[in-house]
Amino acid sequence: MIPTPRLGKTGFTVVEVLIAIVVLSVGIIALMGSSAMTTRMIGQGRRTTTAVQVATRRLEALRQLARSTSPNCTAGAFSSGGPVTTDGVTESWVVPGAGGSRPVLAIITYRRAGGTLTDTLQTVIRCP
Repeated sequence: MIPTPRLGKTGFTVVEVLIAIVVLSVGIIALMGSSAMTTRMIGQGRRTTTAVQVATRRLEALRQLARSTSPNCTAGAFSSGGPVTTDGVTESWVVPGAGGSRPVLAIITYRRAGGTLTDTLQTVIRCP
């Protein structure tokens, strides 16, 4: 004999549907929160990358200036300078006046969430 389904006992109850909606809503809210955080982190990474690229370009330009004269490091432009703003990044640089190995600094200031940040990049340029 084949059992016959009882009428009125198939499907979901209202309580089960409400619980499913609550669980699904919590998951969607968590996903939206992590998506917003990821977007903020990507934006911050982009700003930091731009700032480091500006500083790196400055250090490489100073390195080329140092090598452009004979003897090395005697070019008039091979000196401290700034502040200069490029791509929203304010930079200044410090070149010591003498020495065979000169620690050259690039100081960058840029916007971050909650304020500004100042970083310093350093390289050594040999001036034999």
